Amino acid sequence: PKMKEEHCLHAALLCLGVLCYSHGLTTDRLNHSRPSLHGHHEKGKEGQVLHRSKRGWVWNQFFVIEEYTGPDPVLVGRLHSDIDSGDGNIKYILSGEGAGIIFVIDDKSGNIHATKTLDREERAQYTLTAQAVDRNTNRPLEPPSEFIVKVQDINDNPPEFLHENYHANVPERSNVGTSVIQVTASDADDPTYGNSAKLVYSILEGQPYFSVEAQTGIIRTALPNMDREAKEEYHVVIQAKDMGGHMGGLSGTTKVTITLTDVNDNPPKFPQSVYQMSVSEAAVPGEEVGRVKAKDPDIGENGLVAYSIIDGDGMDMFEITTDYETQEGVVKLKKTLDYETKKSYSLKVEAANVHIDPKFISNGPFKDTVTVKIAVEDADEPPVFLKPSYIFEVQENAASGTVVGKVHAKDPDAANSAIRYSIDRHTDLERYFVINAEDGNIKTIKALDREEMAWHNISVFAVEVHKQHQEAKVPVAIKVVDVNDNAPKFAAAYEAFVCENARSNQQFITISADDKDDSANGPRFIFSLPPEIIHNPNFTLRDNRDNTASVLVRREGFSRQKQDLYLLPIVISDGGVPPLSSTNTLTIRVCGCDSGGSLLSCNAEAYILNAGLSTGALIAILACIVILLVIVVLFVTLKRQKKEPLIVFEEEDVRENIITYDDEGGGEEDTEAFDIATLQNPDGINGFMPRKDIKPEYQYLPRPGLRPAPNSVDVDDFINTRIQEADNDPTAPPYDSIQIYGYEGRGSVAGSLSSLESATTDSDLDYDYLQNWGPRFKKLADLYGSKDTFDDDS
Repeated sequence: PKMKEEHCLHAALLCLGVLCYSHGLTTDRLNHSRPSLHGHHEKGKEGQVLHRSKRGWVWNQFFVIEEYTGPDPVLVGRLHSDIDSGDGNIKYILSGEGAGIIFVIDDKSGNIHATKTLDREERAQYTLTAQAVDRNTNRPLEPPSEFIVKVQDINDNPPEFLHENYHANVPERSNVGTSVIQVTASDADDPTYGNSAKLVYSILEGQPYFSVEAQTGIIRTALPNMDREAKEEYHVVIQAKDMGGHMGGLSGTTKVTITLTDVNDNPPKFPQSVYQMSVSEAAVPGEEVGRVKAKDPDIGENGLVAYSIIDGDGMDMFEITTDYETQEGVVKLKKTLDYETKKSYSLKVEAANVHIDPKFISNGPFKDTVTVKIAVEDADEPPVFLKPSYIFEVQENAASGTVVGKVHAKDPDAANSAIRYSIDRHTDLERYFVINAEDGNIKTIKALDREEMAWHNISVFAVEVHKQHQEAKVPVAIKVVDVNDNAPKFAAAYEAFVCENARSNQQFITISADDKDDSANGPRFIFSLPPEIIHNPNFTLRDNRDNTASVLVRREGFSRQKQDLYLLPIVISDGGVPPLSSTNTLTIRVCGCDSGGSLLSCNAEAYILNAGLSTGALIAILACIVILLVIVVLFVTLKRQKKEPLIVFEEEDVRENIITYDDEGGGEEDTEAFDIATLQNPDGINGFMPRKDIKPEYQYLPRPGLRPAPNSVDVDDFINTRIQEADNDPTAPPYDSIQIYGYEGRGSVAGSLSSLESATTDSDLDYDYLQNWGPRFKKLADLYGSKDTFDDDS
């Protein structure tokens, strides 16, 4: 029906347009004229010349309806000149835009037709030029005149939206009438003619959530409190219709996808009221115990939840952190637990939104709480020492078995297993201590020396009797208390020098002492001379009371010729309880000095220098010479004993140097038994022993008579000859080794020993001698011996 209405409307408009054009042309011809630009002279019957004004072109602006699809060309209009008398002498010519292609003219009548369907949206008007000429001479009768053919619009274009699909966002819970997006459509029809381009917007899909303004295309929310968590995305279809929305108008649609954006309108909520968790008492601080999660249907920052512990008896033992990736609260251990002390804890955990929207604060508190109950599980714990470390003291030199101290550990478990103690021997390699396995008493095994080791750091193990894998370890430091068992001594090996011309009471050296004992048993040191020499006429001692003493000269005038060395004993006592003392000897040398007291010489000089060497010096020199001679003699003797003999003795058996090779001989002549002794050096038989470390002094040329005949089977002669040649040949080292020759005999009469040929070979050879070769050749003797012999054996 709609199509029929449109076709009827088009036909009616077409008829109306034709009538208007015809009426316009008639009216123009009747009412509008203009003077001709050229005079026209016409002769009367009697030669009278008539003068009249020339009539010009008569027409209005032409119109043609677009999209006309009738069977005949559309009559656009008619051109007619006043000078046209209808006799056909005037020819109408049309030129300009579309002339001859779109618009054609009947050159006699001046009727203009449109031969093609026109589209106003492609071209709204055409400018043409009309001219009237004489048909015979083509002389212009009228000047060219332009006119316009306008294409009249019809509603043939539907509205079109700028985009096929639109996407828009609007916050959830928005008020009614909140603008979402504006959609715009365009119509290619003429907006100045009729209502073909007058658009009206309406919503086809999306009610009752959204609405659209009919004139502007603005989409607005139509329902209050739209909830994203209930429905997040909406699909809206908007229609734009021309003709002001009236019936018969064309329309176009577009789709709009509207997404509700999230706002924080939902508080977090725990899905349960109580969480049950458990943790072993052996867990270390920082270990995760469990997780809780409050659900918040909001997304993004609106759904962020932070967790905290707000109450409970486990606030000091546990802590909670927020895992923002999973939005979970992670309960972690904060301190070490003890099942025997407390077996369960309770926590009150709160989950609250991080970001709160003030618009929805009236919806209630954006947080929730939950109770977390944590049970402590019993764990098999190792023994625990009462102290983290122990420090004991024991006096040095204490007797073996002295008690040093006692360590104690217990089983923290409810079973309270018995404990056994032991010392880590890697910390007591010298085995100074021993521990009682049951009560933990530590005793000494041997005496301790503080001066050797002042502290002993050992480790003690505590192990449960029935669970050997459960053990604990504690460090034990044992201090060795000092006892005054070391007497003071000189701090250094002092050697003093005194001048021959020293003055009385002159100090020439200051000495100090050293004590290995502790300071309590050491200084202060007391220096003195032994009672028997306290009145020593040469030297005296003065205690400086600062752990040093000064040695002074008591008299004047020392002589190196009389005595150049003095030994002064000095007694040093310490301040220990009881005090110890020692006597130390100070060596004092008498030296020659100049007048300023500087040392010149400390040796004893003789007054007579030309008396020659003393007897002691001569004895010393002779003793040195004798010692040197003895060393030389011993060296020569040892060298002779170690020297290797150069002669090969007869008892040396050269068979020790023979190397056996698995060579196969050529016949029975190679296997004749011979005495191995003949392989010895033949020259040794005659008593000639060749040297092994030097070359022979003469060249030996083998005598022709000694070489055996080619067919000789005397192996002894052959080998002896070759040995004699080798012993005398200087170019065949080494000279102390025996040459072995792979000599193969010739002329074997036995032939092949192969059993493959023995069955087919007829031989008259006599193999009776095989019977004499012993039991090893018995099988061959049986196979190849004479028939009589074989029969006898069998």
